[in-house]
Amino acid sequence: MDRRDFLASSAMVPALPFLGQLPAVAAQEARLQPQLVRFEESIEPLVRLIEETPADRLLEEVAGRIKKGMSYRQLLAALFLAGVRNIPPRPNVGFKFHAVLVIHSAHQAALAGPDRDRWLPLFWCLDYFKRAQGQAIREGGWRMKPVAEGRVPTAEQAQAAFREAMTRWDEEAADGAAAALARHVPVHEAFELFAHFAARDFRDIGHKIIYVANAFRTLEVIGHQHAEPIYRSLAFALLRHEGKNPAQHDLPADRPGRRTQEALQKQKASLAEGAKASPAEGAAVRQEVLEALRRGSDADLFALVWDALFQRRVAPAVLWEALHLGAAELLMRQPGIVSLHTLTSLNAFHYAFRTSHDRWNNRAWLLLQAASFLPLFRESMKNRGPLGEARIDTLAPAEASSATAPEAIFAALSRDKLRAAQQALAFLQNNPTGIRDLSDEARRWIFLKGNDAHDYKFSSAVLEDTELMSPGVRERFLAASLFWLKGADAADSPVVRRTRAALG
Repeated sequence: MDRRDFLASSAMVPALPFLGQLPAVAAQEARLQPQLVRFEESIEPLVRLIEETPADRLLEEVAGRIKKGMSYRQLLAALFLAGVRNIPPRPNVGFKFHAVLVIHSAHQAALAGPDRDRWLPLFWCLDYFKRAQGQAIREGGWRMKPVAEGRVPTAEQAQAAFREAMTRWDEEAADGAAAALARHVPVHEAFELFAHFAARDFRDIGHKIIYVANAFRTLEVIGHQHAEPIYRSLAFALLRHEGKNPAQHDLPADRPGRRTQEALQKQKASLAEGAKASPAEGAAVRQEVLEALRRGSDADLFALVWDALFQRRVAPAVLWEALHLGAAELLMRQPGIVSLHTLTSLNAFHYAFRTSHDRWNNRAWLLLQAASFLPLFRESMKNRGPLGEARIDTLAPAEASSATAPEAIFAALSRDKLRAAQQALAFLQNNPTGIRDLSDEARRWIFLKGNDAHDYKFSSAVLEDTELMSPGVRERFLAASLFWLKGADAADSPVVRRTRAALG
């Protein structure tokens, strides 16, 4: 159907018609079921199918396998493993490596959609993988090799060996130690280690912590028996640097982490996890963080959050909300590749914080590092052009006469982002189901218009974070996020057209 018919549809795409030939993916199949997630011996041929089938035939081949009974989870697992095996996280943890980074975000989008739409994000990822694989081949080719067994430490040595190798930035030792973690160490212990080292340096605009969060979240779905190649890929990614060994030099990217580590080594008090802030107190803290982010340095914001955590005993949840509002304001001031990563990386930091069992005071470490990085993002944005003057705390809702439904908001989004955000804020503040309705509409357009890994990464991150915020904050945050969501006038995804043809 054309756009006019699409917008006129009262159901607003309950299920994309051209996907109707595929079996529905029940929500319980796509969700985590640890007792059922076991890879049979046929997964390796499926990975090879994805690796070896030409790009112009892959969607058709996979569609045929699905019709013969291949499950959603099998496809998700094979796709992720193919990416890890074929796409190196170098020379930057980004660019073509987004073929791996985006997979869990696409899965999140699939979970939130109607049953029959759940295949579309994975079909998009299949096509994107082939483009990234082709680029990797043109750049000389790369495939993960078997681990050198002589470098794999014993079970008793695994964690200490990994920490030592990562601290020295020693790639060969870290590779063997990562394999040992997969073989011998409980998942939650391994996660603590990877999350800690992913947060230590400001390189690759947040992609290190994004990869750790998305990799472990994907493993929860596809099964931790496949952890070893993924852990090894993670270690390789986290050790990416500019050439000088950071263990032997004082480099700007490493200074926030060293400052945080030194401060935490002297700090004995734990976070005020159970503290409750009054609405007025929460609003005051959020305003302080916004003002510090607008003018202050990374050291200034670190000091503010440190004082709030350990002196004023502010609840971490209040500070996370403040940081999310600050990141959304940066997006409003300069929508672009750097500002969107303030939100996707903050989503990963927050996930790691929520998941951490707090070994080595990891929860405080993750929150303080997330705060320290935001002013660095702001300074990076200045290298790409002037920052606007938009302020999230003064974003005004549209007047009542201009308040409109989600369909019309997204229809106008491409023409006037600020106006769409104002209309969204008015809609959210005046509708009890506004968050759900606007989020559903955003996902529909990502399904049809998503042309870039960041479309899935960004939308999945902000829509998840919105659900975790308190009333009065979440509405303003989601409205600001429209500055990077897809509008109805965006170009259709060519993968949608290809999928329609393949399934026709």
